[in-house]
Amino acid sequence: MSNLAAFLSALQHQTAVLVTITAARGSVPRDAGAWMAVLPAALLGTIGGGRLELDAEASAREMLAAHASGQLVAPRDLRIALGPNLGQCCGGEVIVRFELVQAADAHELRSRLAPALWPLGLFGGGHVGQALVQVLALLPFEVTWVDSRDGVFPPELPPRVRCEHSDPVQAAVADLPAGSRVLVMSFSHAEDLDIVAACLARQRVRGDLPYIGLIGSKTKWATFSRRLAERGFTPEELAHVTCPIGVPVAKDKRPEIIAVAVAAQLLQVVDAGTPEGAAGAAGRPKN
Repeated sequence: MSNLAAFLSALQHQTAVLVTITAARGSVPRDAGAWMAVLPAALLGTIGGGRLELDAEASAREMLAAHASGQLVAPRDLRIALGPNLGQCCGGEVIVRFELVQAADAHELRSRLAPALWPLGLFGGGHVGQALVQVLALLPFEVTWVDSRDGVFPPELPPRVRCEHSDPVQAAVADLPAGSRVLVMSFSHAEDLDIVAACLARQRVRGDLPYIGLIGSKTKWATFSRRLAERGFTPEELAHVTCPIGVPVAKDKRPEIIAVAVAAQLLQVVDAGTPEGAAGAAGRPKN
């Protein structure tokens, strides 16, 4: 269960103080939007840990005690300079908001605190795909998981994963949400080629796939580049594909390690960013 789900569930039976970073300047542990919920016997979420969080929790518990004694507790904002006020080396400044929340606030909090999710199209239900969805469950992605085979998806799925059987598999590319990152790792090189071609065709028309990643080697990409060029794709269009995928790690091909390396690369692709260059390191997205 996510911190937000646990918070909203607990809020049905008890009052809490929501602590939120509403503004941040300079070097700070967490940016604006970070939050934690202080409940009578629990703490959910984080605003960055350390002295900042310790003092914020203490202030929130004072508010809970005041509320329990019948006092009126109003929201308040506190500006904190991490160096002068807390002796932390970060040197930045944050504005922290403290507000008492109860069950009646749950609907509004669900909307306000829900993390922004990046859509991701994952093509391939093999070993790496299986490992990757487990890693992505901890990250802000909403996954459309596609395969042409029956019976490849596990019976229990991580949160925010929707499975789709598609035959031909590349037909699913057209229905991916705008802004989707795409990872191609099917069981078949022929399928991989068709999926990448469908992604490039969509990118040519709509320009709304900021990252297209293909699992494989530089040799595989050299072959794919030639075949895609024969289908009419230009060098500039081919440069939008990242292959091999994943940040550089030790030469270990276990699925779970590949999954972590690929997830790390996905996090480098900002909303408006696209990979630059062709395959491998030259094609990795910039921070």
